[in-house]
Amino acid sequence: MDIISKAHAQGGAAGGGMEMIIMLVVFGLIFYFMIFRPQSKRVKEHKNLMSSLSKGDEVLTNGGLVGKIAKISAENDYVVLSLSEQTQVTIKKDFISAVLPKGSIQSL
Repeated sequence: MDIISKAHAQGGAAGGGMEMIIMLVVFGLIFYFMIFRPQSKRVKEHKNLMSSLSKGDEVLTNGGLVGKIAKISAENDYVVLSLSEQTQVTIKKDFISAVLPKGSIQSL
C-alpha cells in the first residue's frame, strides 16, 4: 500500500502543476479580452476624437457643459468653449467627451 500511495502522490503533483498553468493562462486571456483590450480601444477612440477637434465643433464635456469650440491651440492642450454669446470657458482637451452634431445647441 505504501508504494501505491507514494506513486499516486507523485503523479498528482505533476498533474496539479499543469492544471495550475492552464488555469493561469485562462485567467490571463479573460483579463485581456474583458479588461485590457476594451480599455485600450476606448483610449484609441478618445485620441482620435482629440485629434479631429476643430473650431466651430459643438462638444459635450465630462462635466456636462455643452458649447462650441471658439479657439483651439495646437501647441497646448487647452480649448476655449463658447457656452453663450457672452460666456467663454477654457478647458483641457481631455475633458471633451463627445462631438455633437451641428445644430445641437440651438435645439436645446
